[in-house]
Amino acid sequence: MTTSPAVSAAAAPAAAVTDATAYAEAVQTAAQAAAAYYATGESTLDDDTYDRLVRGIAAYEQAHPDEISADSPTGKVAGGAAVGDVPHTIPMLSLDNVFSAEQLAAWAASVERRIGRPVEVWSVEPKLDGLAIAARYEKGRLTRLVTRGDGSAGEDVSHAIGTVVGLPDELTEPVTLEVRGEVLMTNEQFEAANTVRTGHGGAPFANPRNGAAGTLRAKDRAYTVQMTFFGYGALALPDSEADLAQRLGEWPHSQVMRYVADLGVHTADSTAVAPRTLTTVDEIQARIDEIGAARPELPFGIDGIVVKADAAADQAAAGSGSRAPRWAIAYKLPAVEKVTTLLDVEWNVGRTGIIAPRAVLEPVEIDGSTVTYATLHNPSDITRRDLRLGDRVMVYKAGDIIPRIEAPVAHLRTGDEKPIAFPDACPQCGSDIDTSEQRWRCVRGRNCHLVASVSYAAGRDQLDIEGLGATRVVQLVDAGLVGDIADLFTLTREQLLELDRMGATSTDNLLAAIETARTRPLSRVFCALGVRGTGRSMSRRIARHFATMEHVRAADVEALQQVDGIGAEKARTVVAELAELAPLIDRLTAAGVNMSEPGATPPVAGPAADGEDGKEGTGQGVEQSRTTGPLDGMTVVVTGAMTGALEKLSRNQMNELIERAGGKSSSSVSKRTSLLVAGEGAGSKRAKADELGTRIAAPDEFAAMVADFLDTQA
Repeated sequence: MTTSPAVSAAAAPAAAVTDATAYAEAVQTAAQAAAAYYATGESTLDDDTYDRLVRGIAAYEQAHPDEISADSPTGKVAGGAAVGDVPHTIPMLSLDNVFSAEQLAAWAASVERRIGRPVEVWSVEPKLDGLAIAARYEKGRLTRLVTRGDGSAGEDVSHAIGTVVGLPDELTEPVTLEVRGEVLMTNEQFEAANTVRTGHGGAPFANPRNGAAGTLRAKDRAYTVQMTFFGYGALALPDSEADLAQRLGEWPHSQVMRYVADLGVHTADSTAVAPRTLTTVDEIQARIDEIGAARPELPFGIDGIVVKADAAADQAAAGSGSRAPRWAIAYKLPAVEKVTTLLDVEWNVGRTGIIAPRAVLEPVEIDGSTVTYATLHNPSDITRRDLRLGDRVMVYKAGDIIPRIEAPVAHLRTGDEKPIAFPDACPQCGSDIDTSEQRWRCVRGRNCHLVASVSYAAGRDQLDIEGLGATRVVQLVDAGLVGDIADLFTLTREQLLELDRMGATSTDNLLAAIETARTRPLSRVFCALGVRGTGRSMSRRIARHFATMEHVRAADVEALQQVDGIGAEKARTVVAELAELAPLIDRLTAAGVNMSEPGATPPVAGPAADGEDGKEGTGQGVEQSRTTGPLDGMTVVVTGAMTGALEKLSRNQMNELIERAGGKSSSSVSKRTSLLVAGEGAGSKRAKADELGTRIAAPDEFAAMVADFLDTQA
């Protein structure tokens, strides 16, 4: 709710406001939601619902200008529900919104028409999803924090000084100025805040943004939690030094922000979505796409991208309205959070024996897809979040990220909610549960879900054993012929012929498929093991990095962290899993299963691999010899139906092919994409590639490029 609600169009449909009664009800609902949000951080509506409601109000007002209510949110600065008593020296305005490339281009053209000349430089930066504040420094000392309020005056929240990371108590220069920016909670701070808050008997925050809004205003709590500040502007105060005031008034926005960072204030410059200065609308749109693609991996929330005319002269010429500047706009991204109802919790047993809770939700549309299930991580997570059946919950989903429940919206509880029942025995086999770690596990481990484990290993993206479906695996397990995947490679023709519905032809075909499975690359074999914390992509990265199973097994936690995407916690899990799987790996090796990755070379010792004076090193200097090929250094995206030589390859096999040929596979088109392989039915990704000028290849052309590697595709 931090941008101005007055917009002319939107990506999602506006709420229907059809008559005067509906209009009055909509205005009241919006006003109550905004008041709750800006007072306590606890709104009754999620951002997308609020935005659609306000767009409906705006549409009604456009058709009935004589009926506009004084309480309408369309004419107010976002945050106006929380009026303060500290005047702003310069109004602290909101931003108007656009939702598409066409609207962005139209807005940029309108700015240039208004100032009577082209805008030579635009500034593009992430729109942080938090609470806007002004931080006032006097002679380099932080003296006051003020919220946006109604844009003219805000609340004094100086009691929060010392709890906001990125706002130093003292600047590197003894200057007097005001820094404006956004206070938010990073994902890590949000988790820590809810742990502390629930530990003191409070209800968990619904999401990081609400957590920051509530915490910033809280006084006299028995606990403190940290927040983070991101500066996005600076201006002179009445007592500022004359030369500083002149510089801040004349410098481009980008130069002002470099100065702010040099003073020691935190900005987005050090993040993966750092501000950029660009010269064309096409470049701006490409950067918007890059930031949008990076959004799911960011350690903090963003809900859009801010585009500004960079030059101070352009900003002055464009001017400002009563609600928003005319030289800046917020390009809103699709909502990734919605409120829905927690209907049930399912307890599923994975192939390694992990007992995982899964939330069953009232279906809700988020980021272009219908979400019915969400992850709940583990039982302690449920307890810490104080989740109950029937709760209204905040659900987060972005891109391909698995939907997750942030927290219950506790202030919406009715009293009819019920506790979630935890299993006291394994839901799969009835055995005891090992509850010694956060993730509960059946004491039988992989043996609990043997059929699922073997079926997974035989799947198309693992060992790809044709004819070994779940029904056949059940038959083999029930007959006592298979106790793990290594037993598959010891099956004999005589054993199989004794099974029901196993004739000579089907037996010979299955044995041939098993024989072929012995030759699969290490990446497939490693994936078939079902190591916790890894999947198809991670298995490929591990195999490409270490080249042989021997090197993988010899790697310690530090060495595993050299693999892209593996942090300390995951590295420890992989090391522990490989130790547990050691007997199985030994049996697979003895059965003649391939344990190397074609085209990859083992790590070579770098400068830090061996200690000085002959002392043993840490392994931190291990380097990976790079694979070269026709796709060396290229980022490749595949879309549409493949034909010809590529027709029978799964997406996972296509990704393997790309990486063997020296490239990097990706699922989305961006400015970094080198090549798009576009098959039949290619849609939005092809259009995006055309827009960015990305090279596009048909399946046959791509097959010719990687012919040498295609011949060895397993």
